[in-house]
Amino acid sequence: MLIVEGYKIHINKNPEEFTDDELYDFCVLNRELNVERDKDQNIIIMAPVGGHSGFFEKDLIFEVESWVRRTQKGFSFSSSTGFLLPNGAMRSPDACWVSEERWSVLSDQQKQKFPPVVPDFIVEIRSSTDSLSTIQEKMEEWISNGVRLAWLLDPKNEQAWIYREDGRVEQVIGFNQSLSGEGVMPGFTLDLSGLKQP
Repeated sequence: MLIVEGYKIHINKNPEEFTDDELYDFCVLNRELNVERDKDQNIIIMAPVGGHSGFFEKDLIFEVESWVRRTQKGFSFSSSTGFLLPNGAMRSPDACWVSEERWSVLSDQQKQKFPPVVPDFIVEIRSSTDSLSTIQEKMEEWISNGVRLAWLLDPKNEQAWIYREDGRVEQVIGFNQSLSGEGVMPGFTLDLSGLKQP
């Protein structure tokens, strides 16, 4: 199913029948859209993020990339990078890190489009319009598909949730503390107090 109002969509077949390559081509033809695909092959068109979410997203990508440059381990990606998950979904986290071990098994061709790899670490930021239950389901999807550590951040309400690969979920109340990359990204920390609204 594809439901979009106010956009001219370039499409010539049912999006539920898209191959991974056709989904990539669809996104290339509609660069102005922020697109994901769920496990049921529904194409999801999302609005651009607002100012606050964009501000936090930029900071998180910077923090992850700074750790990558300092440690020379793995790779970080922009929030517009789509990853093909084992369940058939294509998702784009707000910030992420992929280990060299996972990235190195891909062919050059696979790296050119939506890479069929699950990031080791992802961060999602809850915007003021995001349903908490919907974004928590998305976090569970990341973990069930192989993400080793995931953070859901809610700057407006100053809450965070830490999702671990063993299924444990920890809620953090208050942004007066730091989160750790634990054994997934040793030495990586995020000072939540820096996520105050600008």
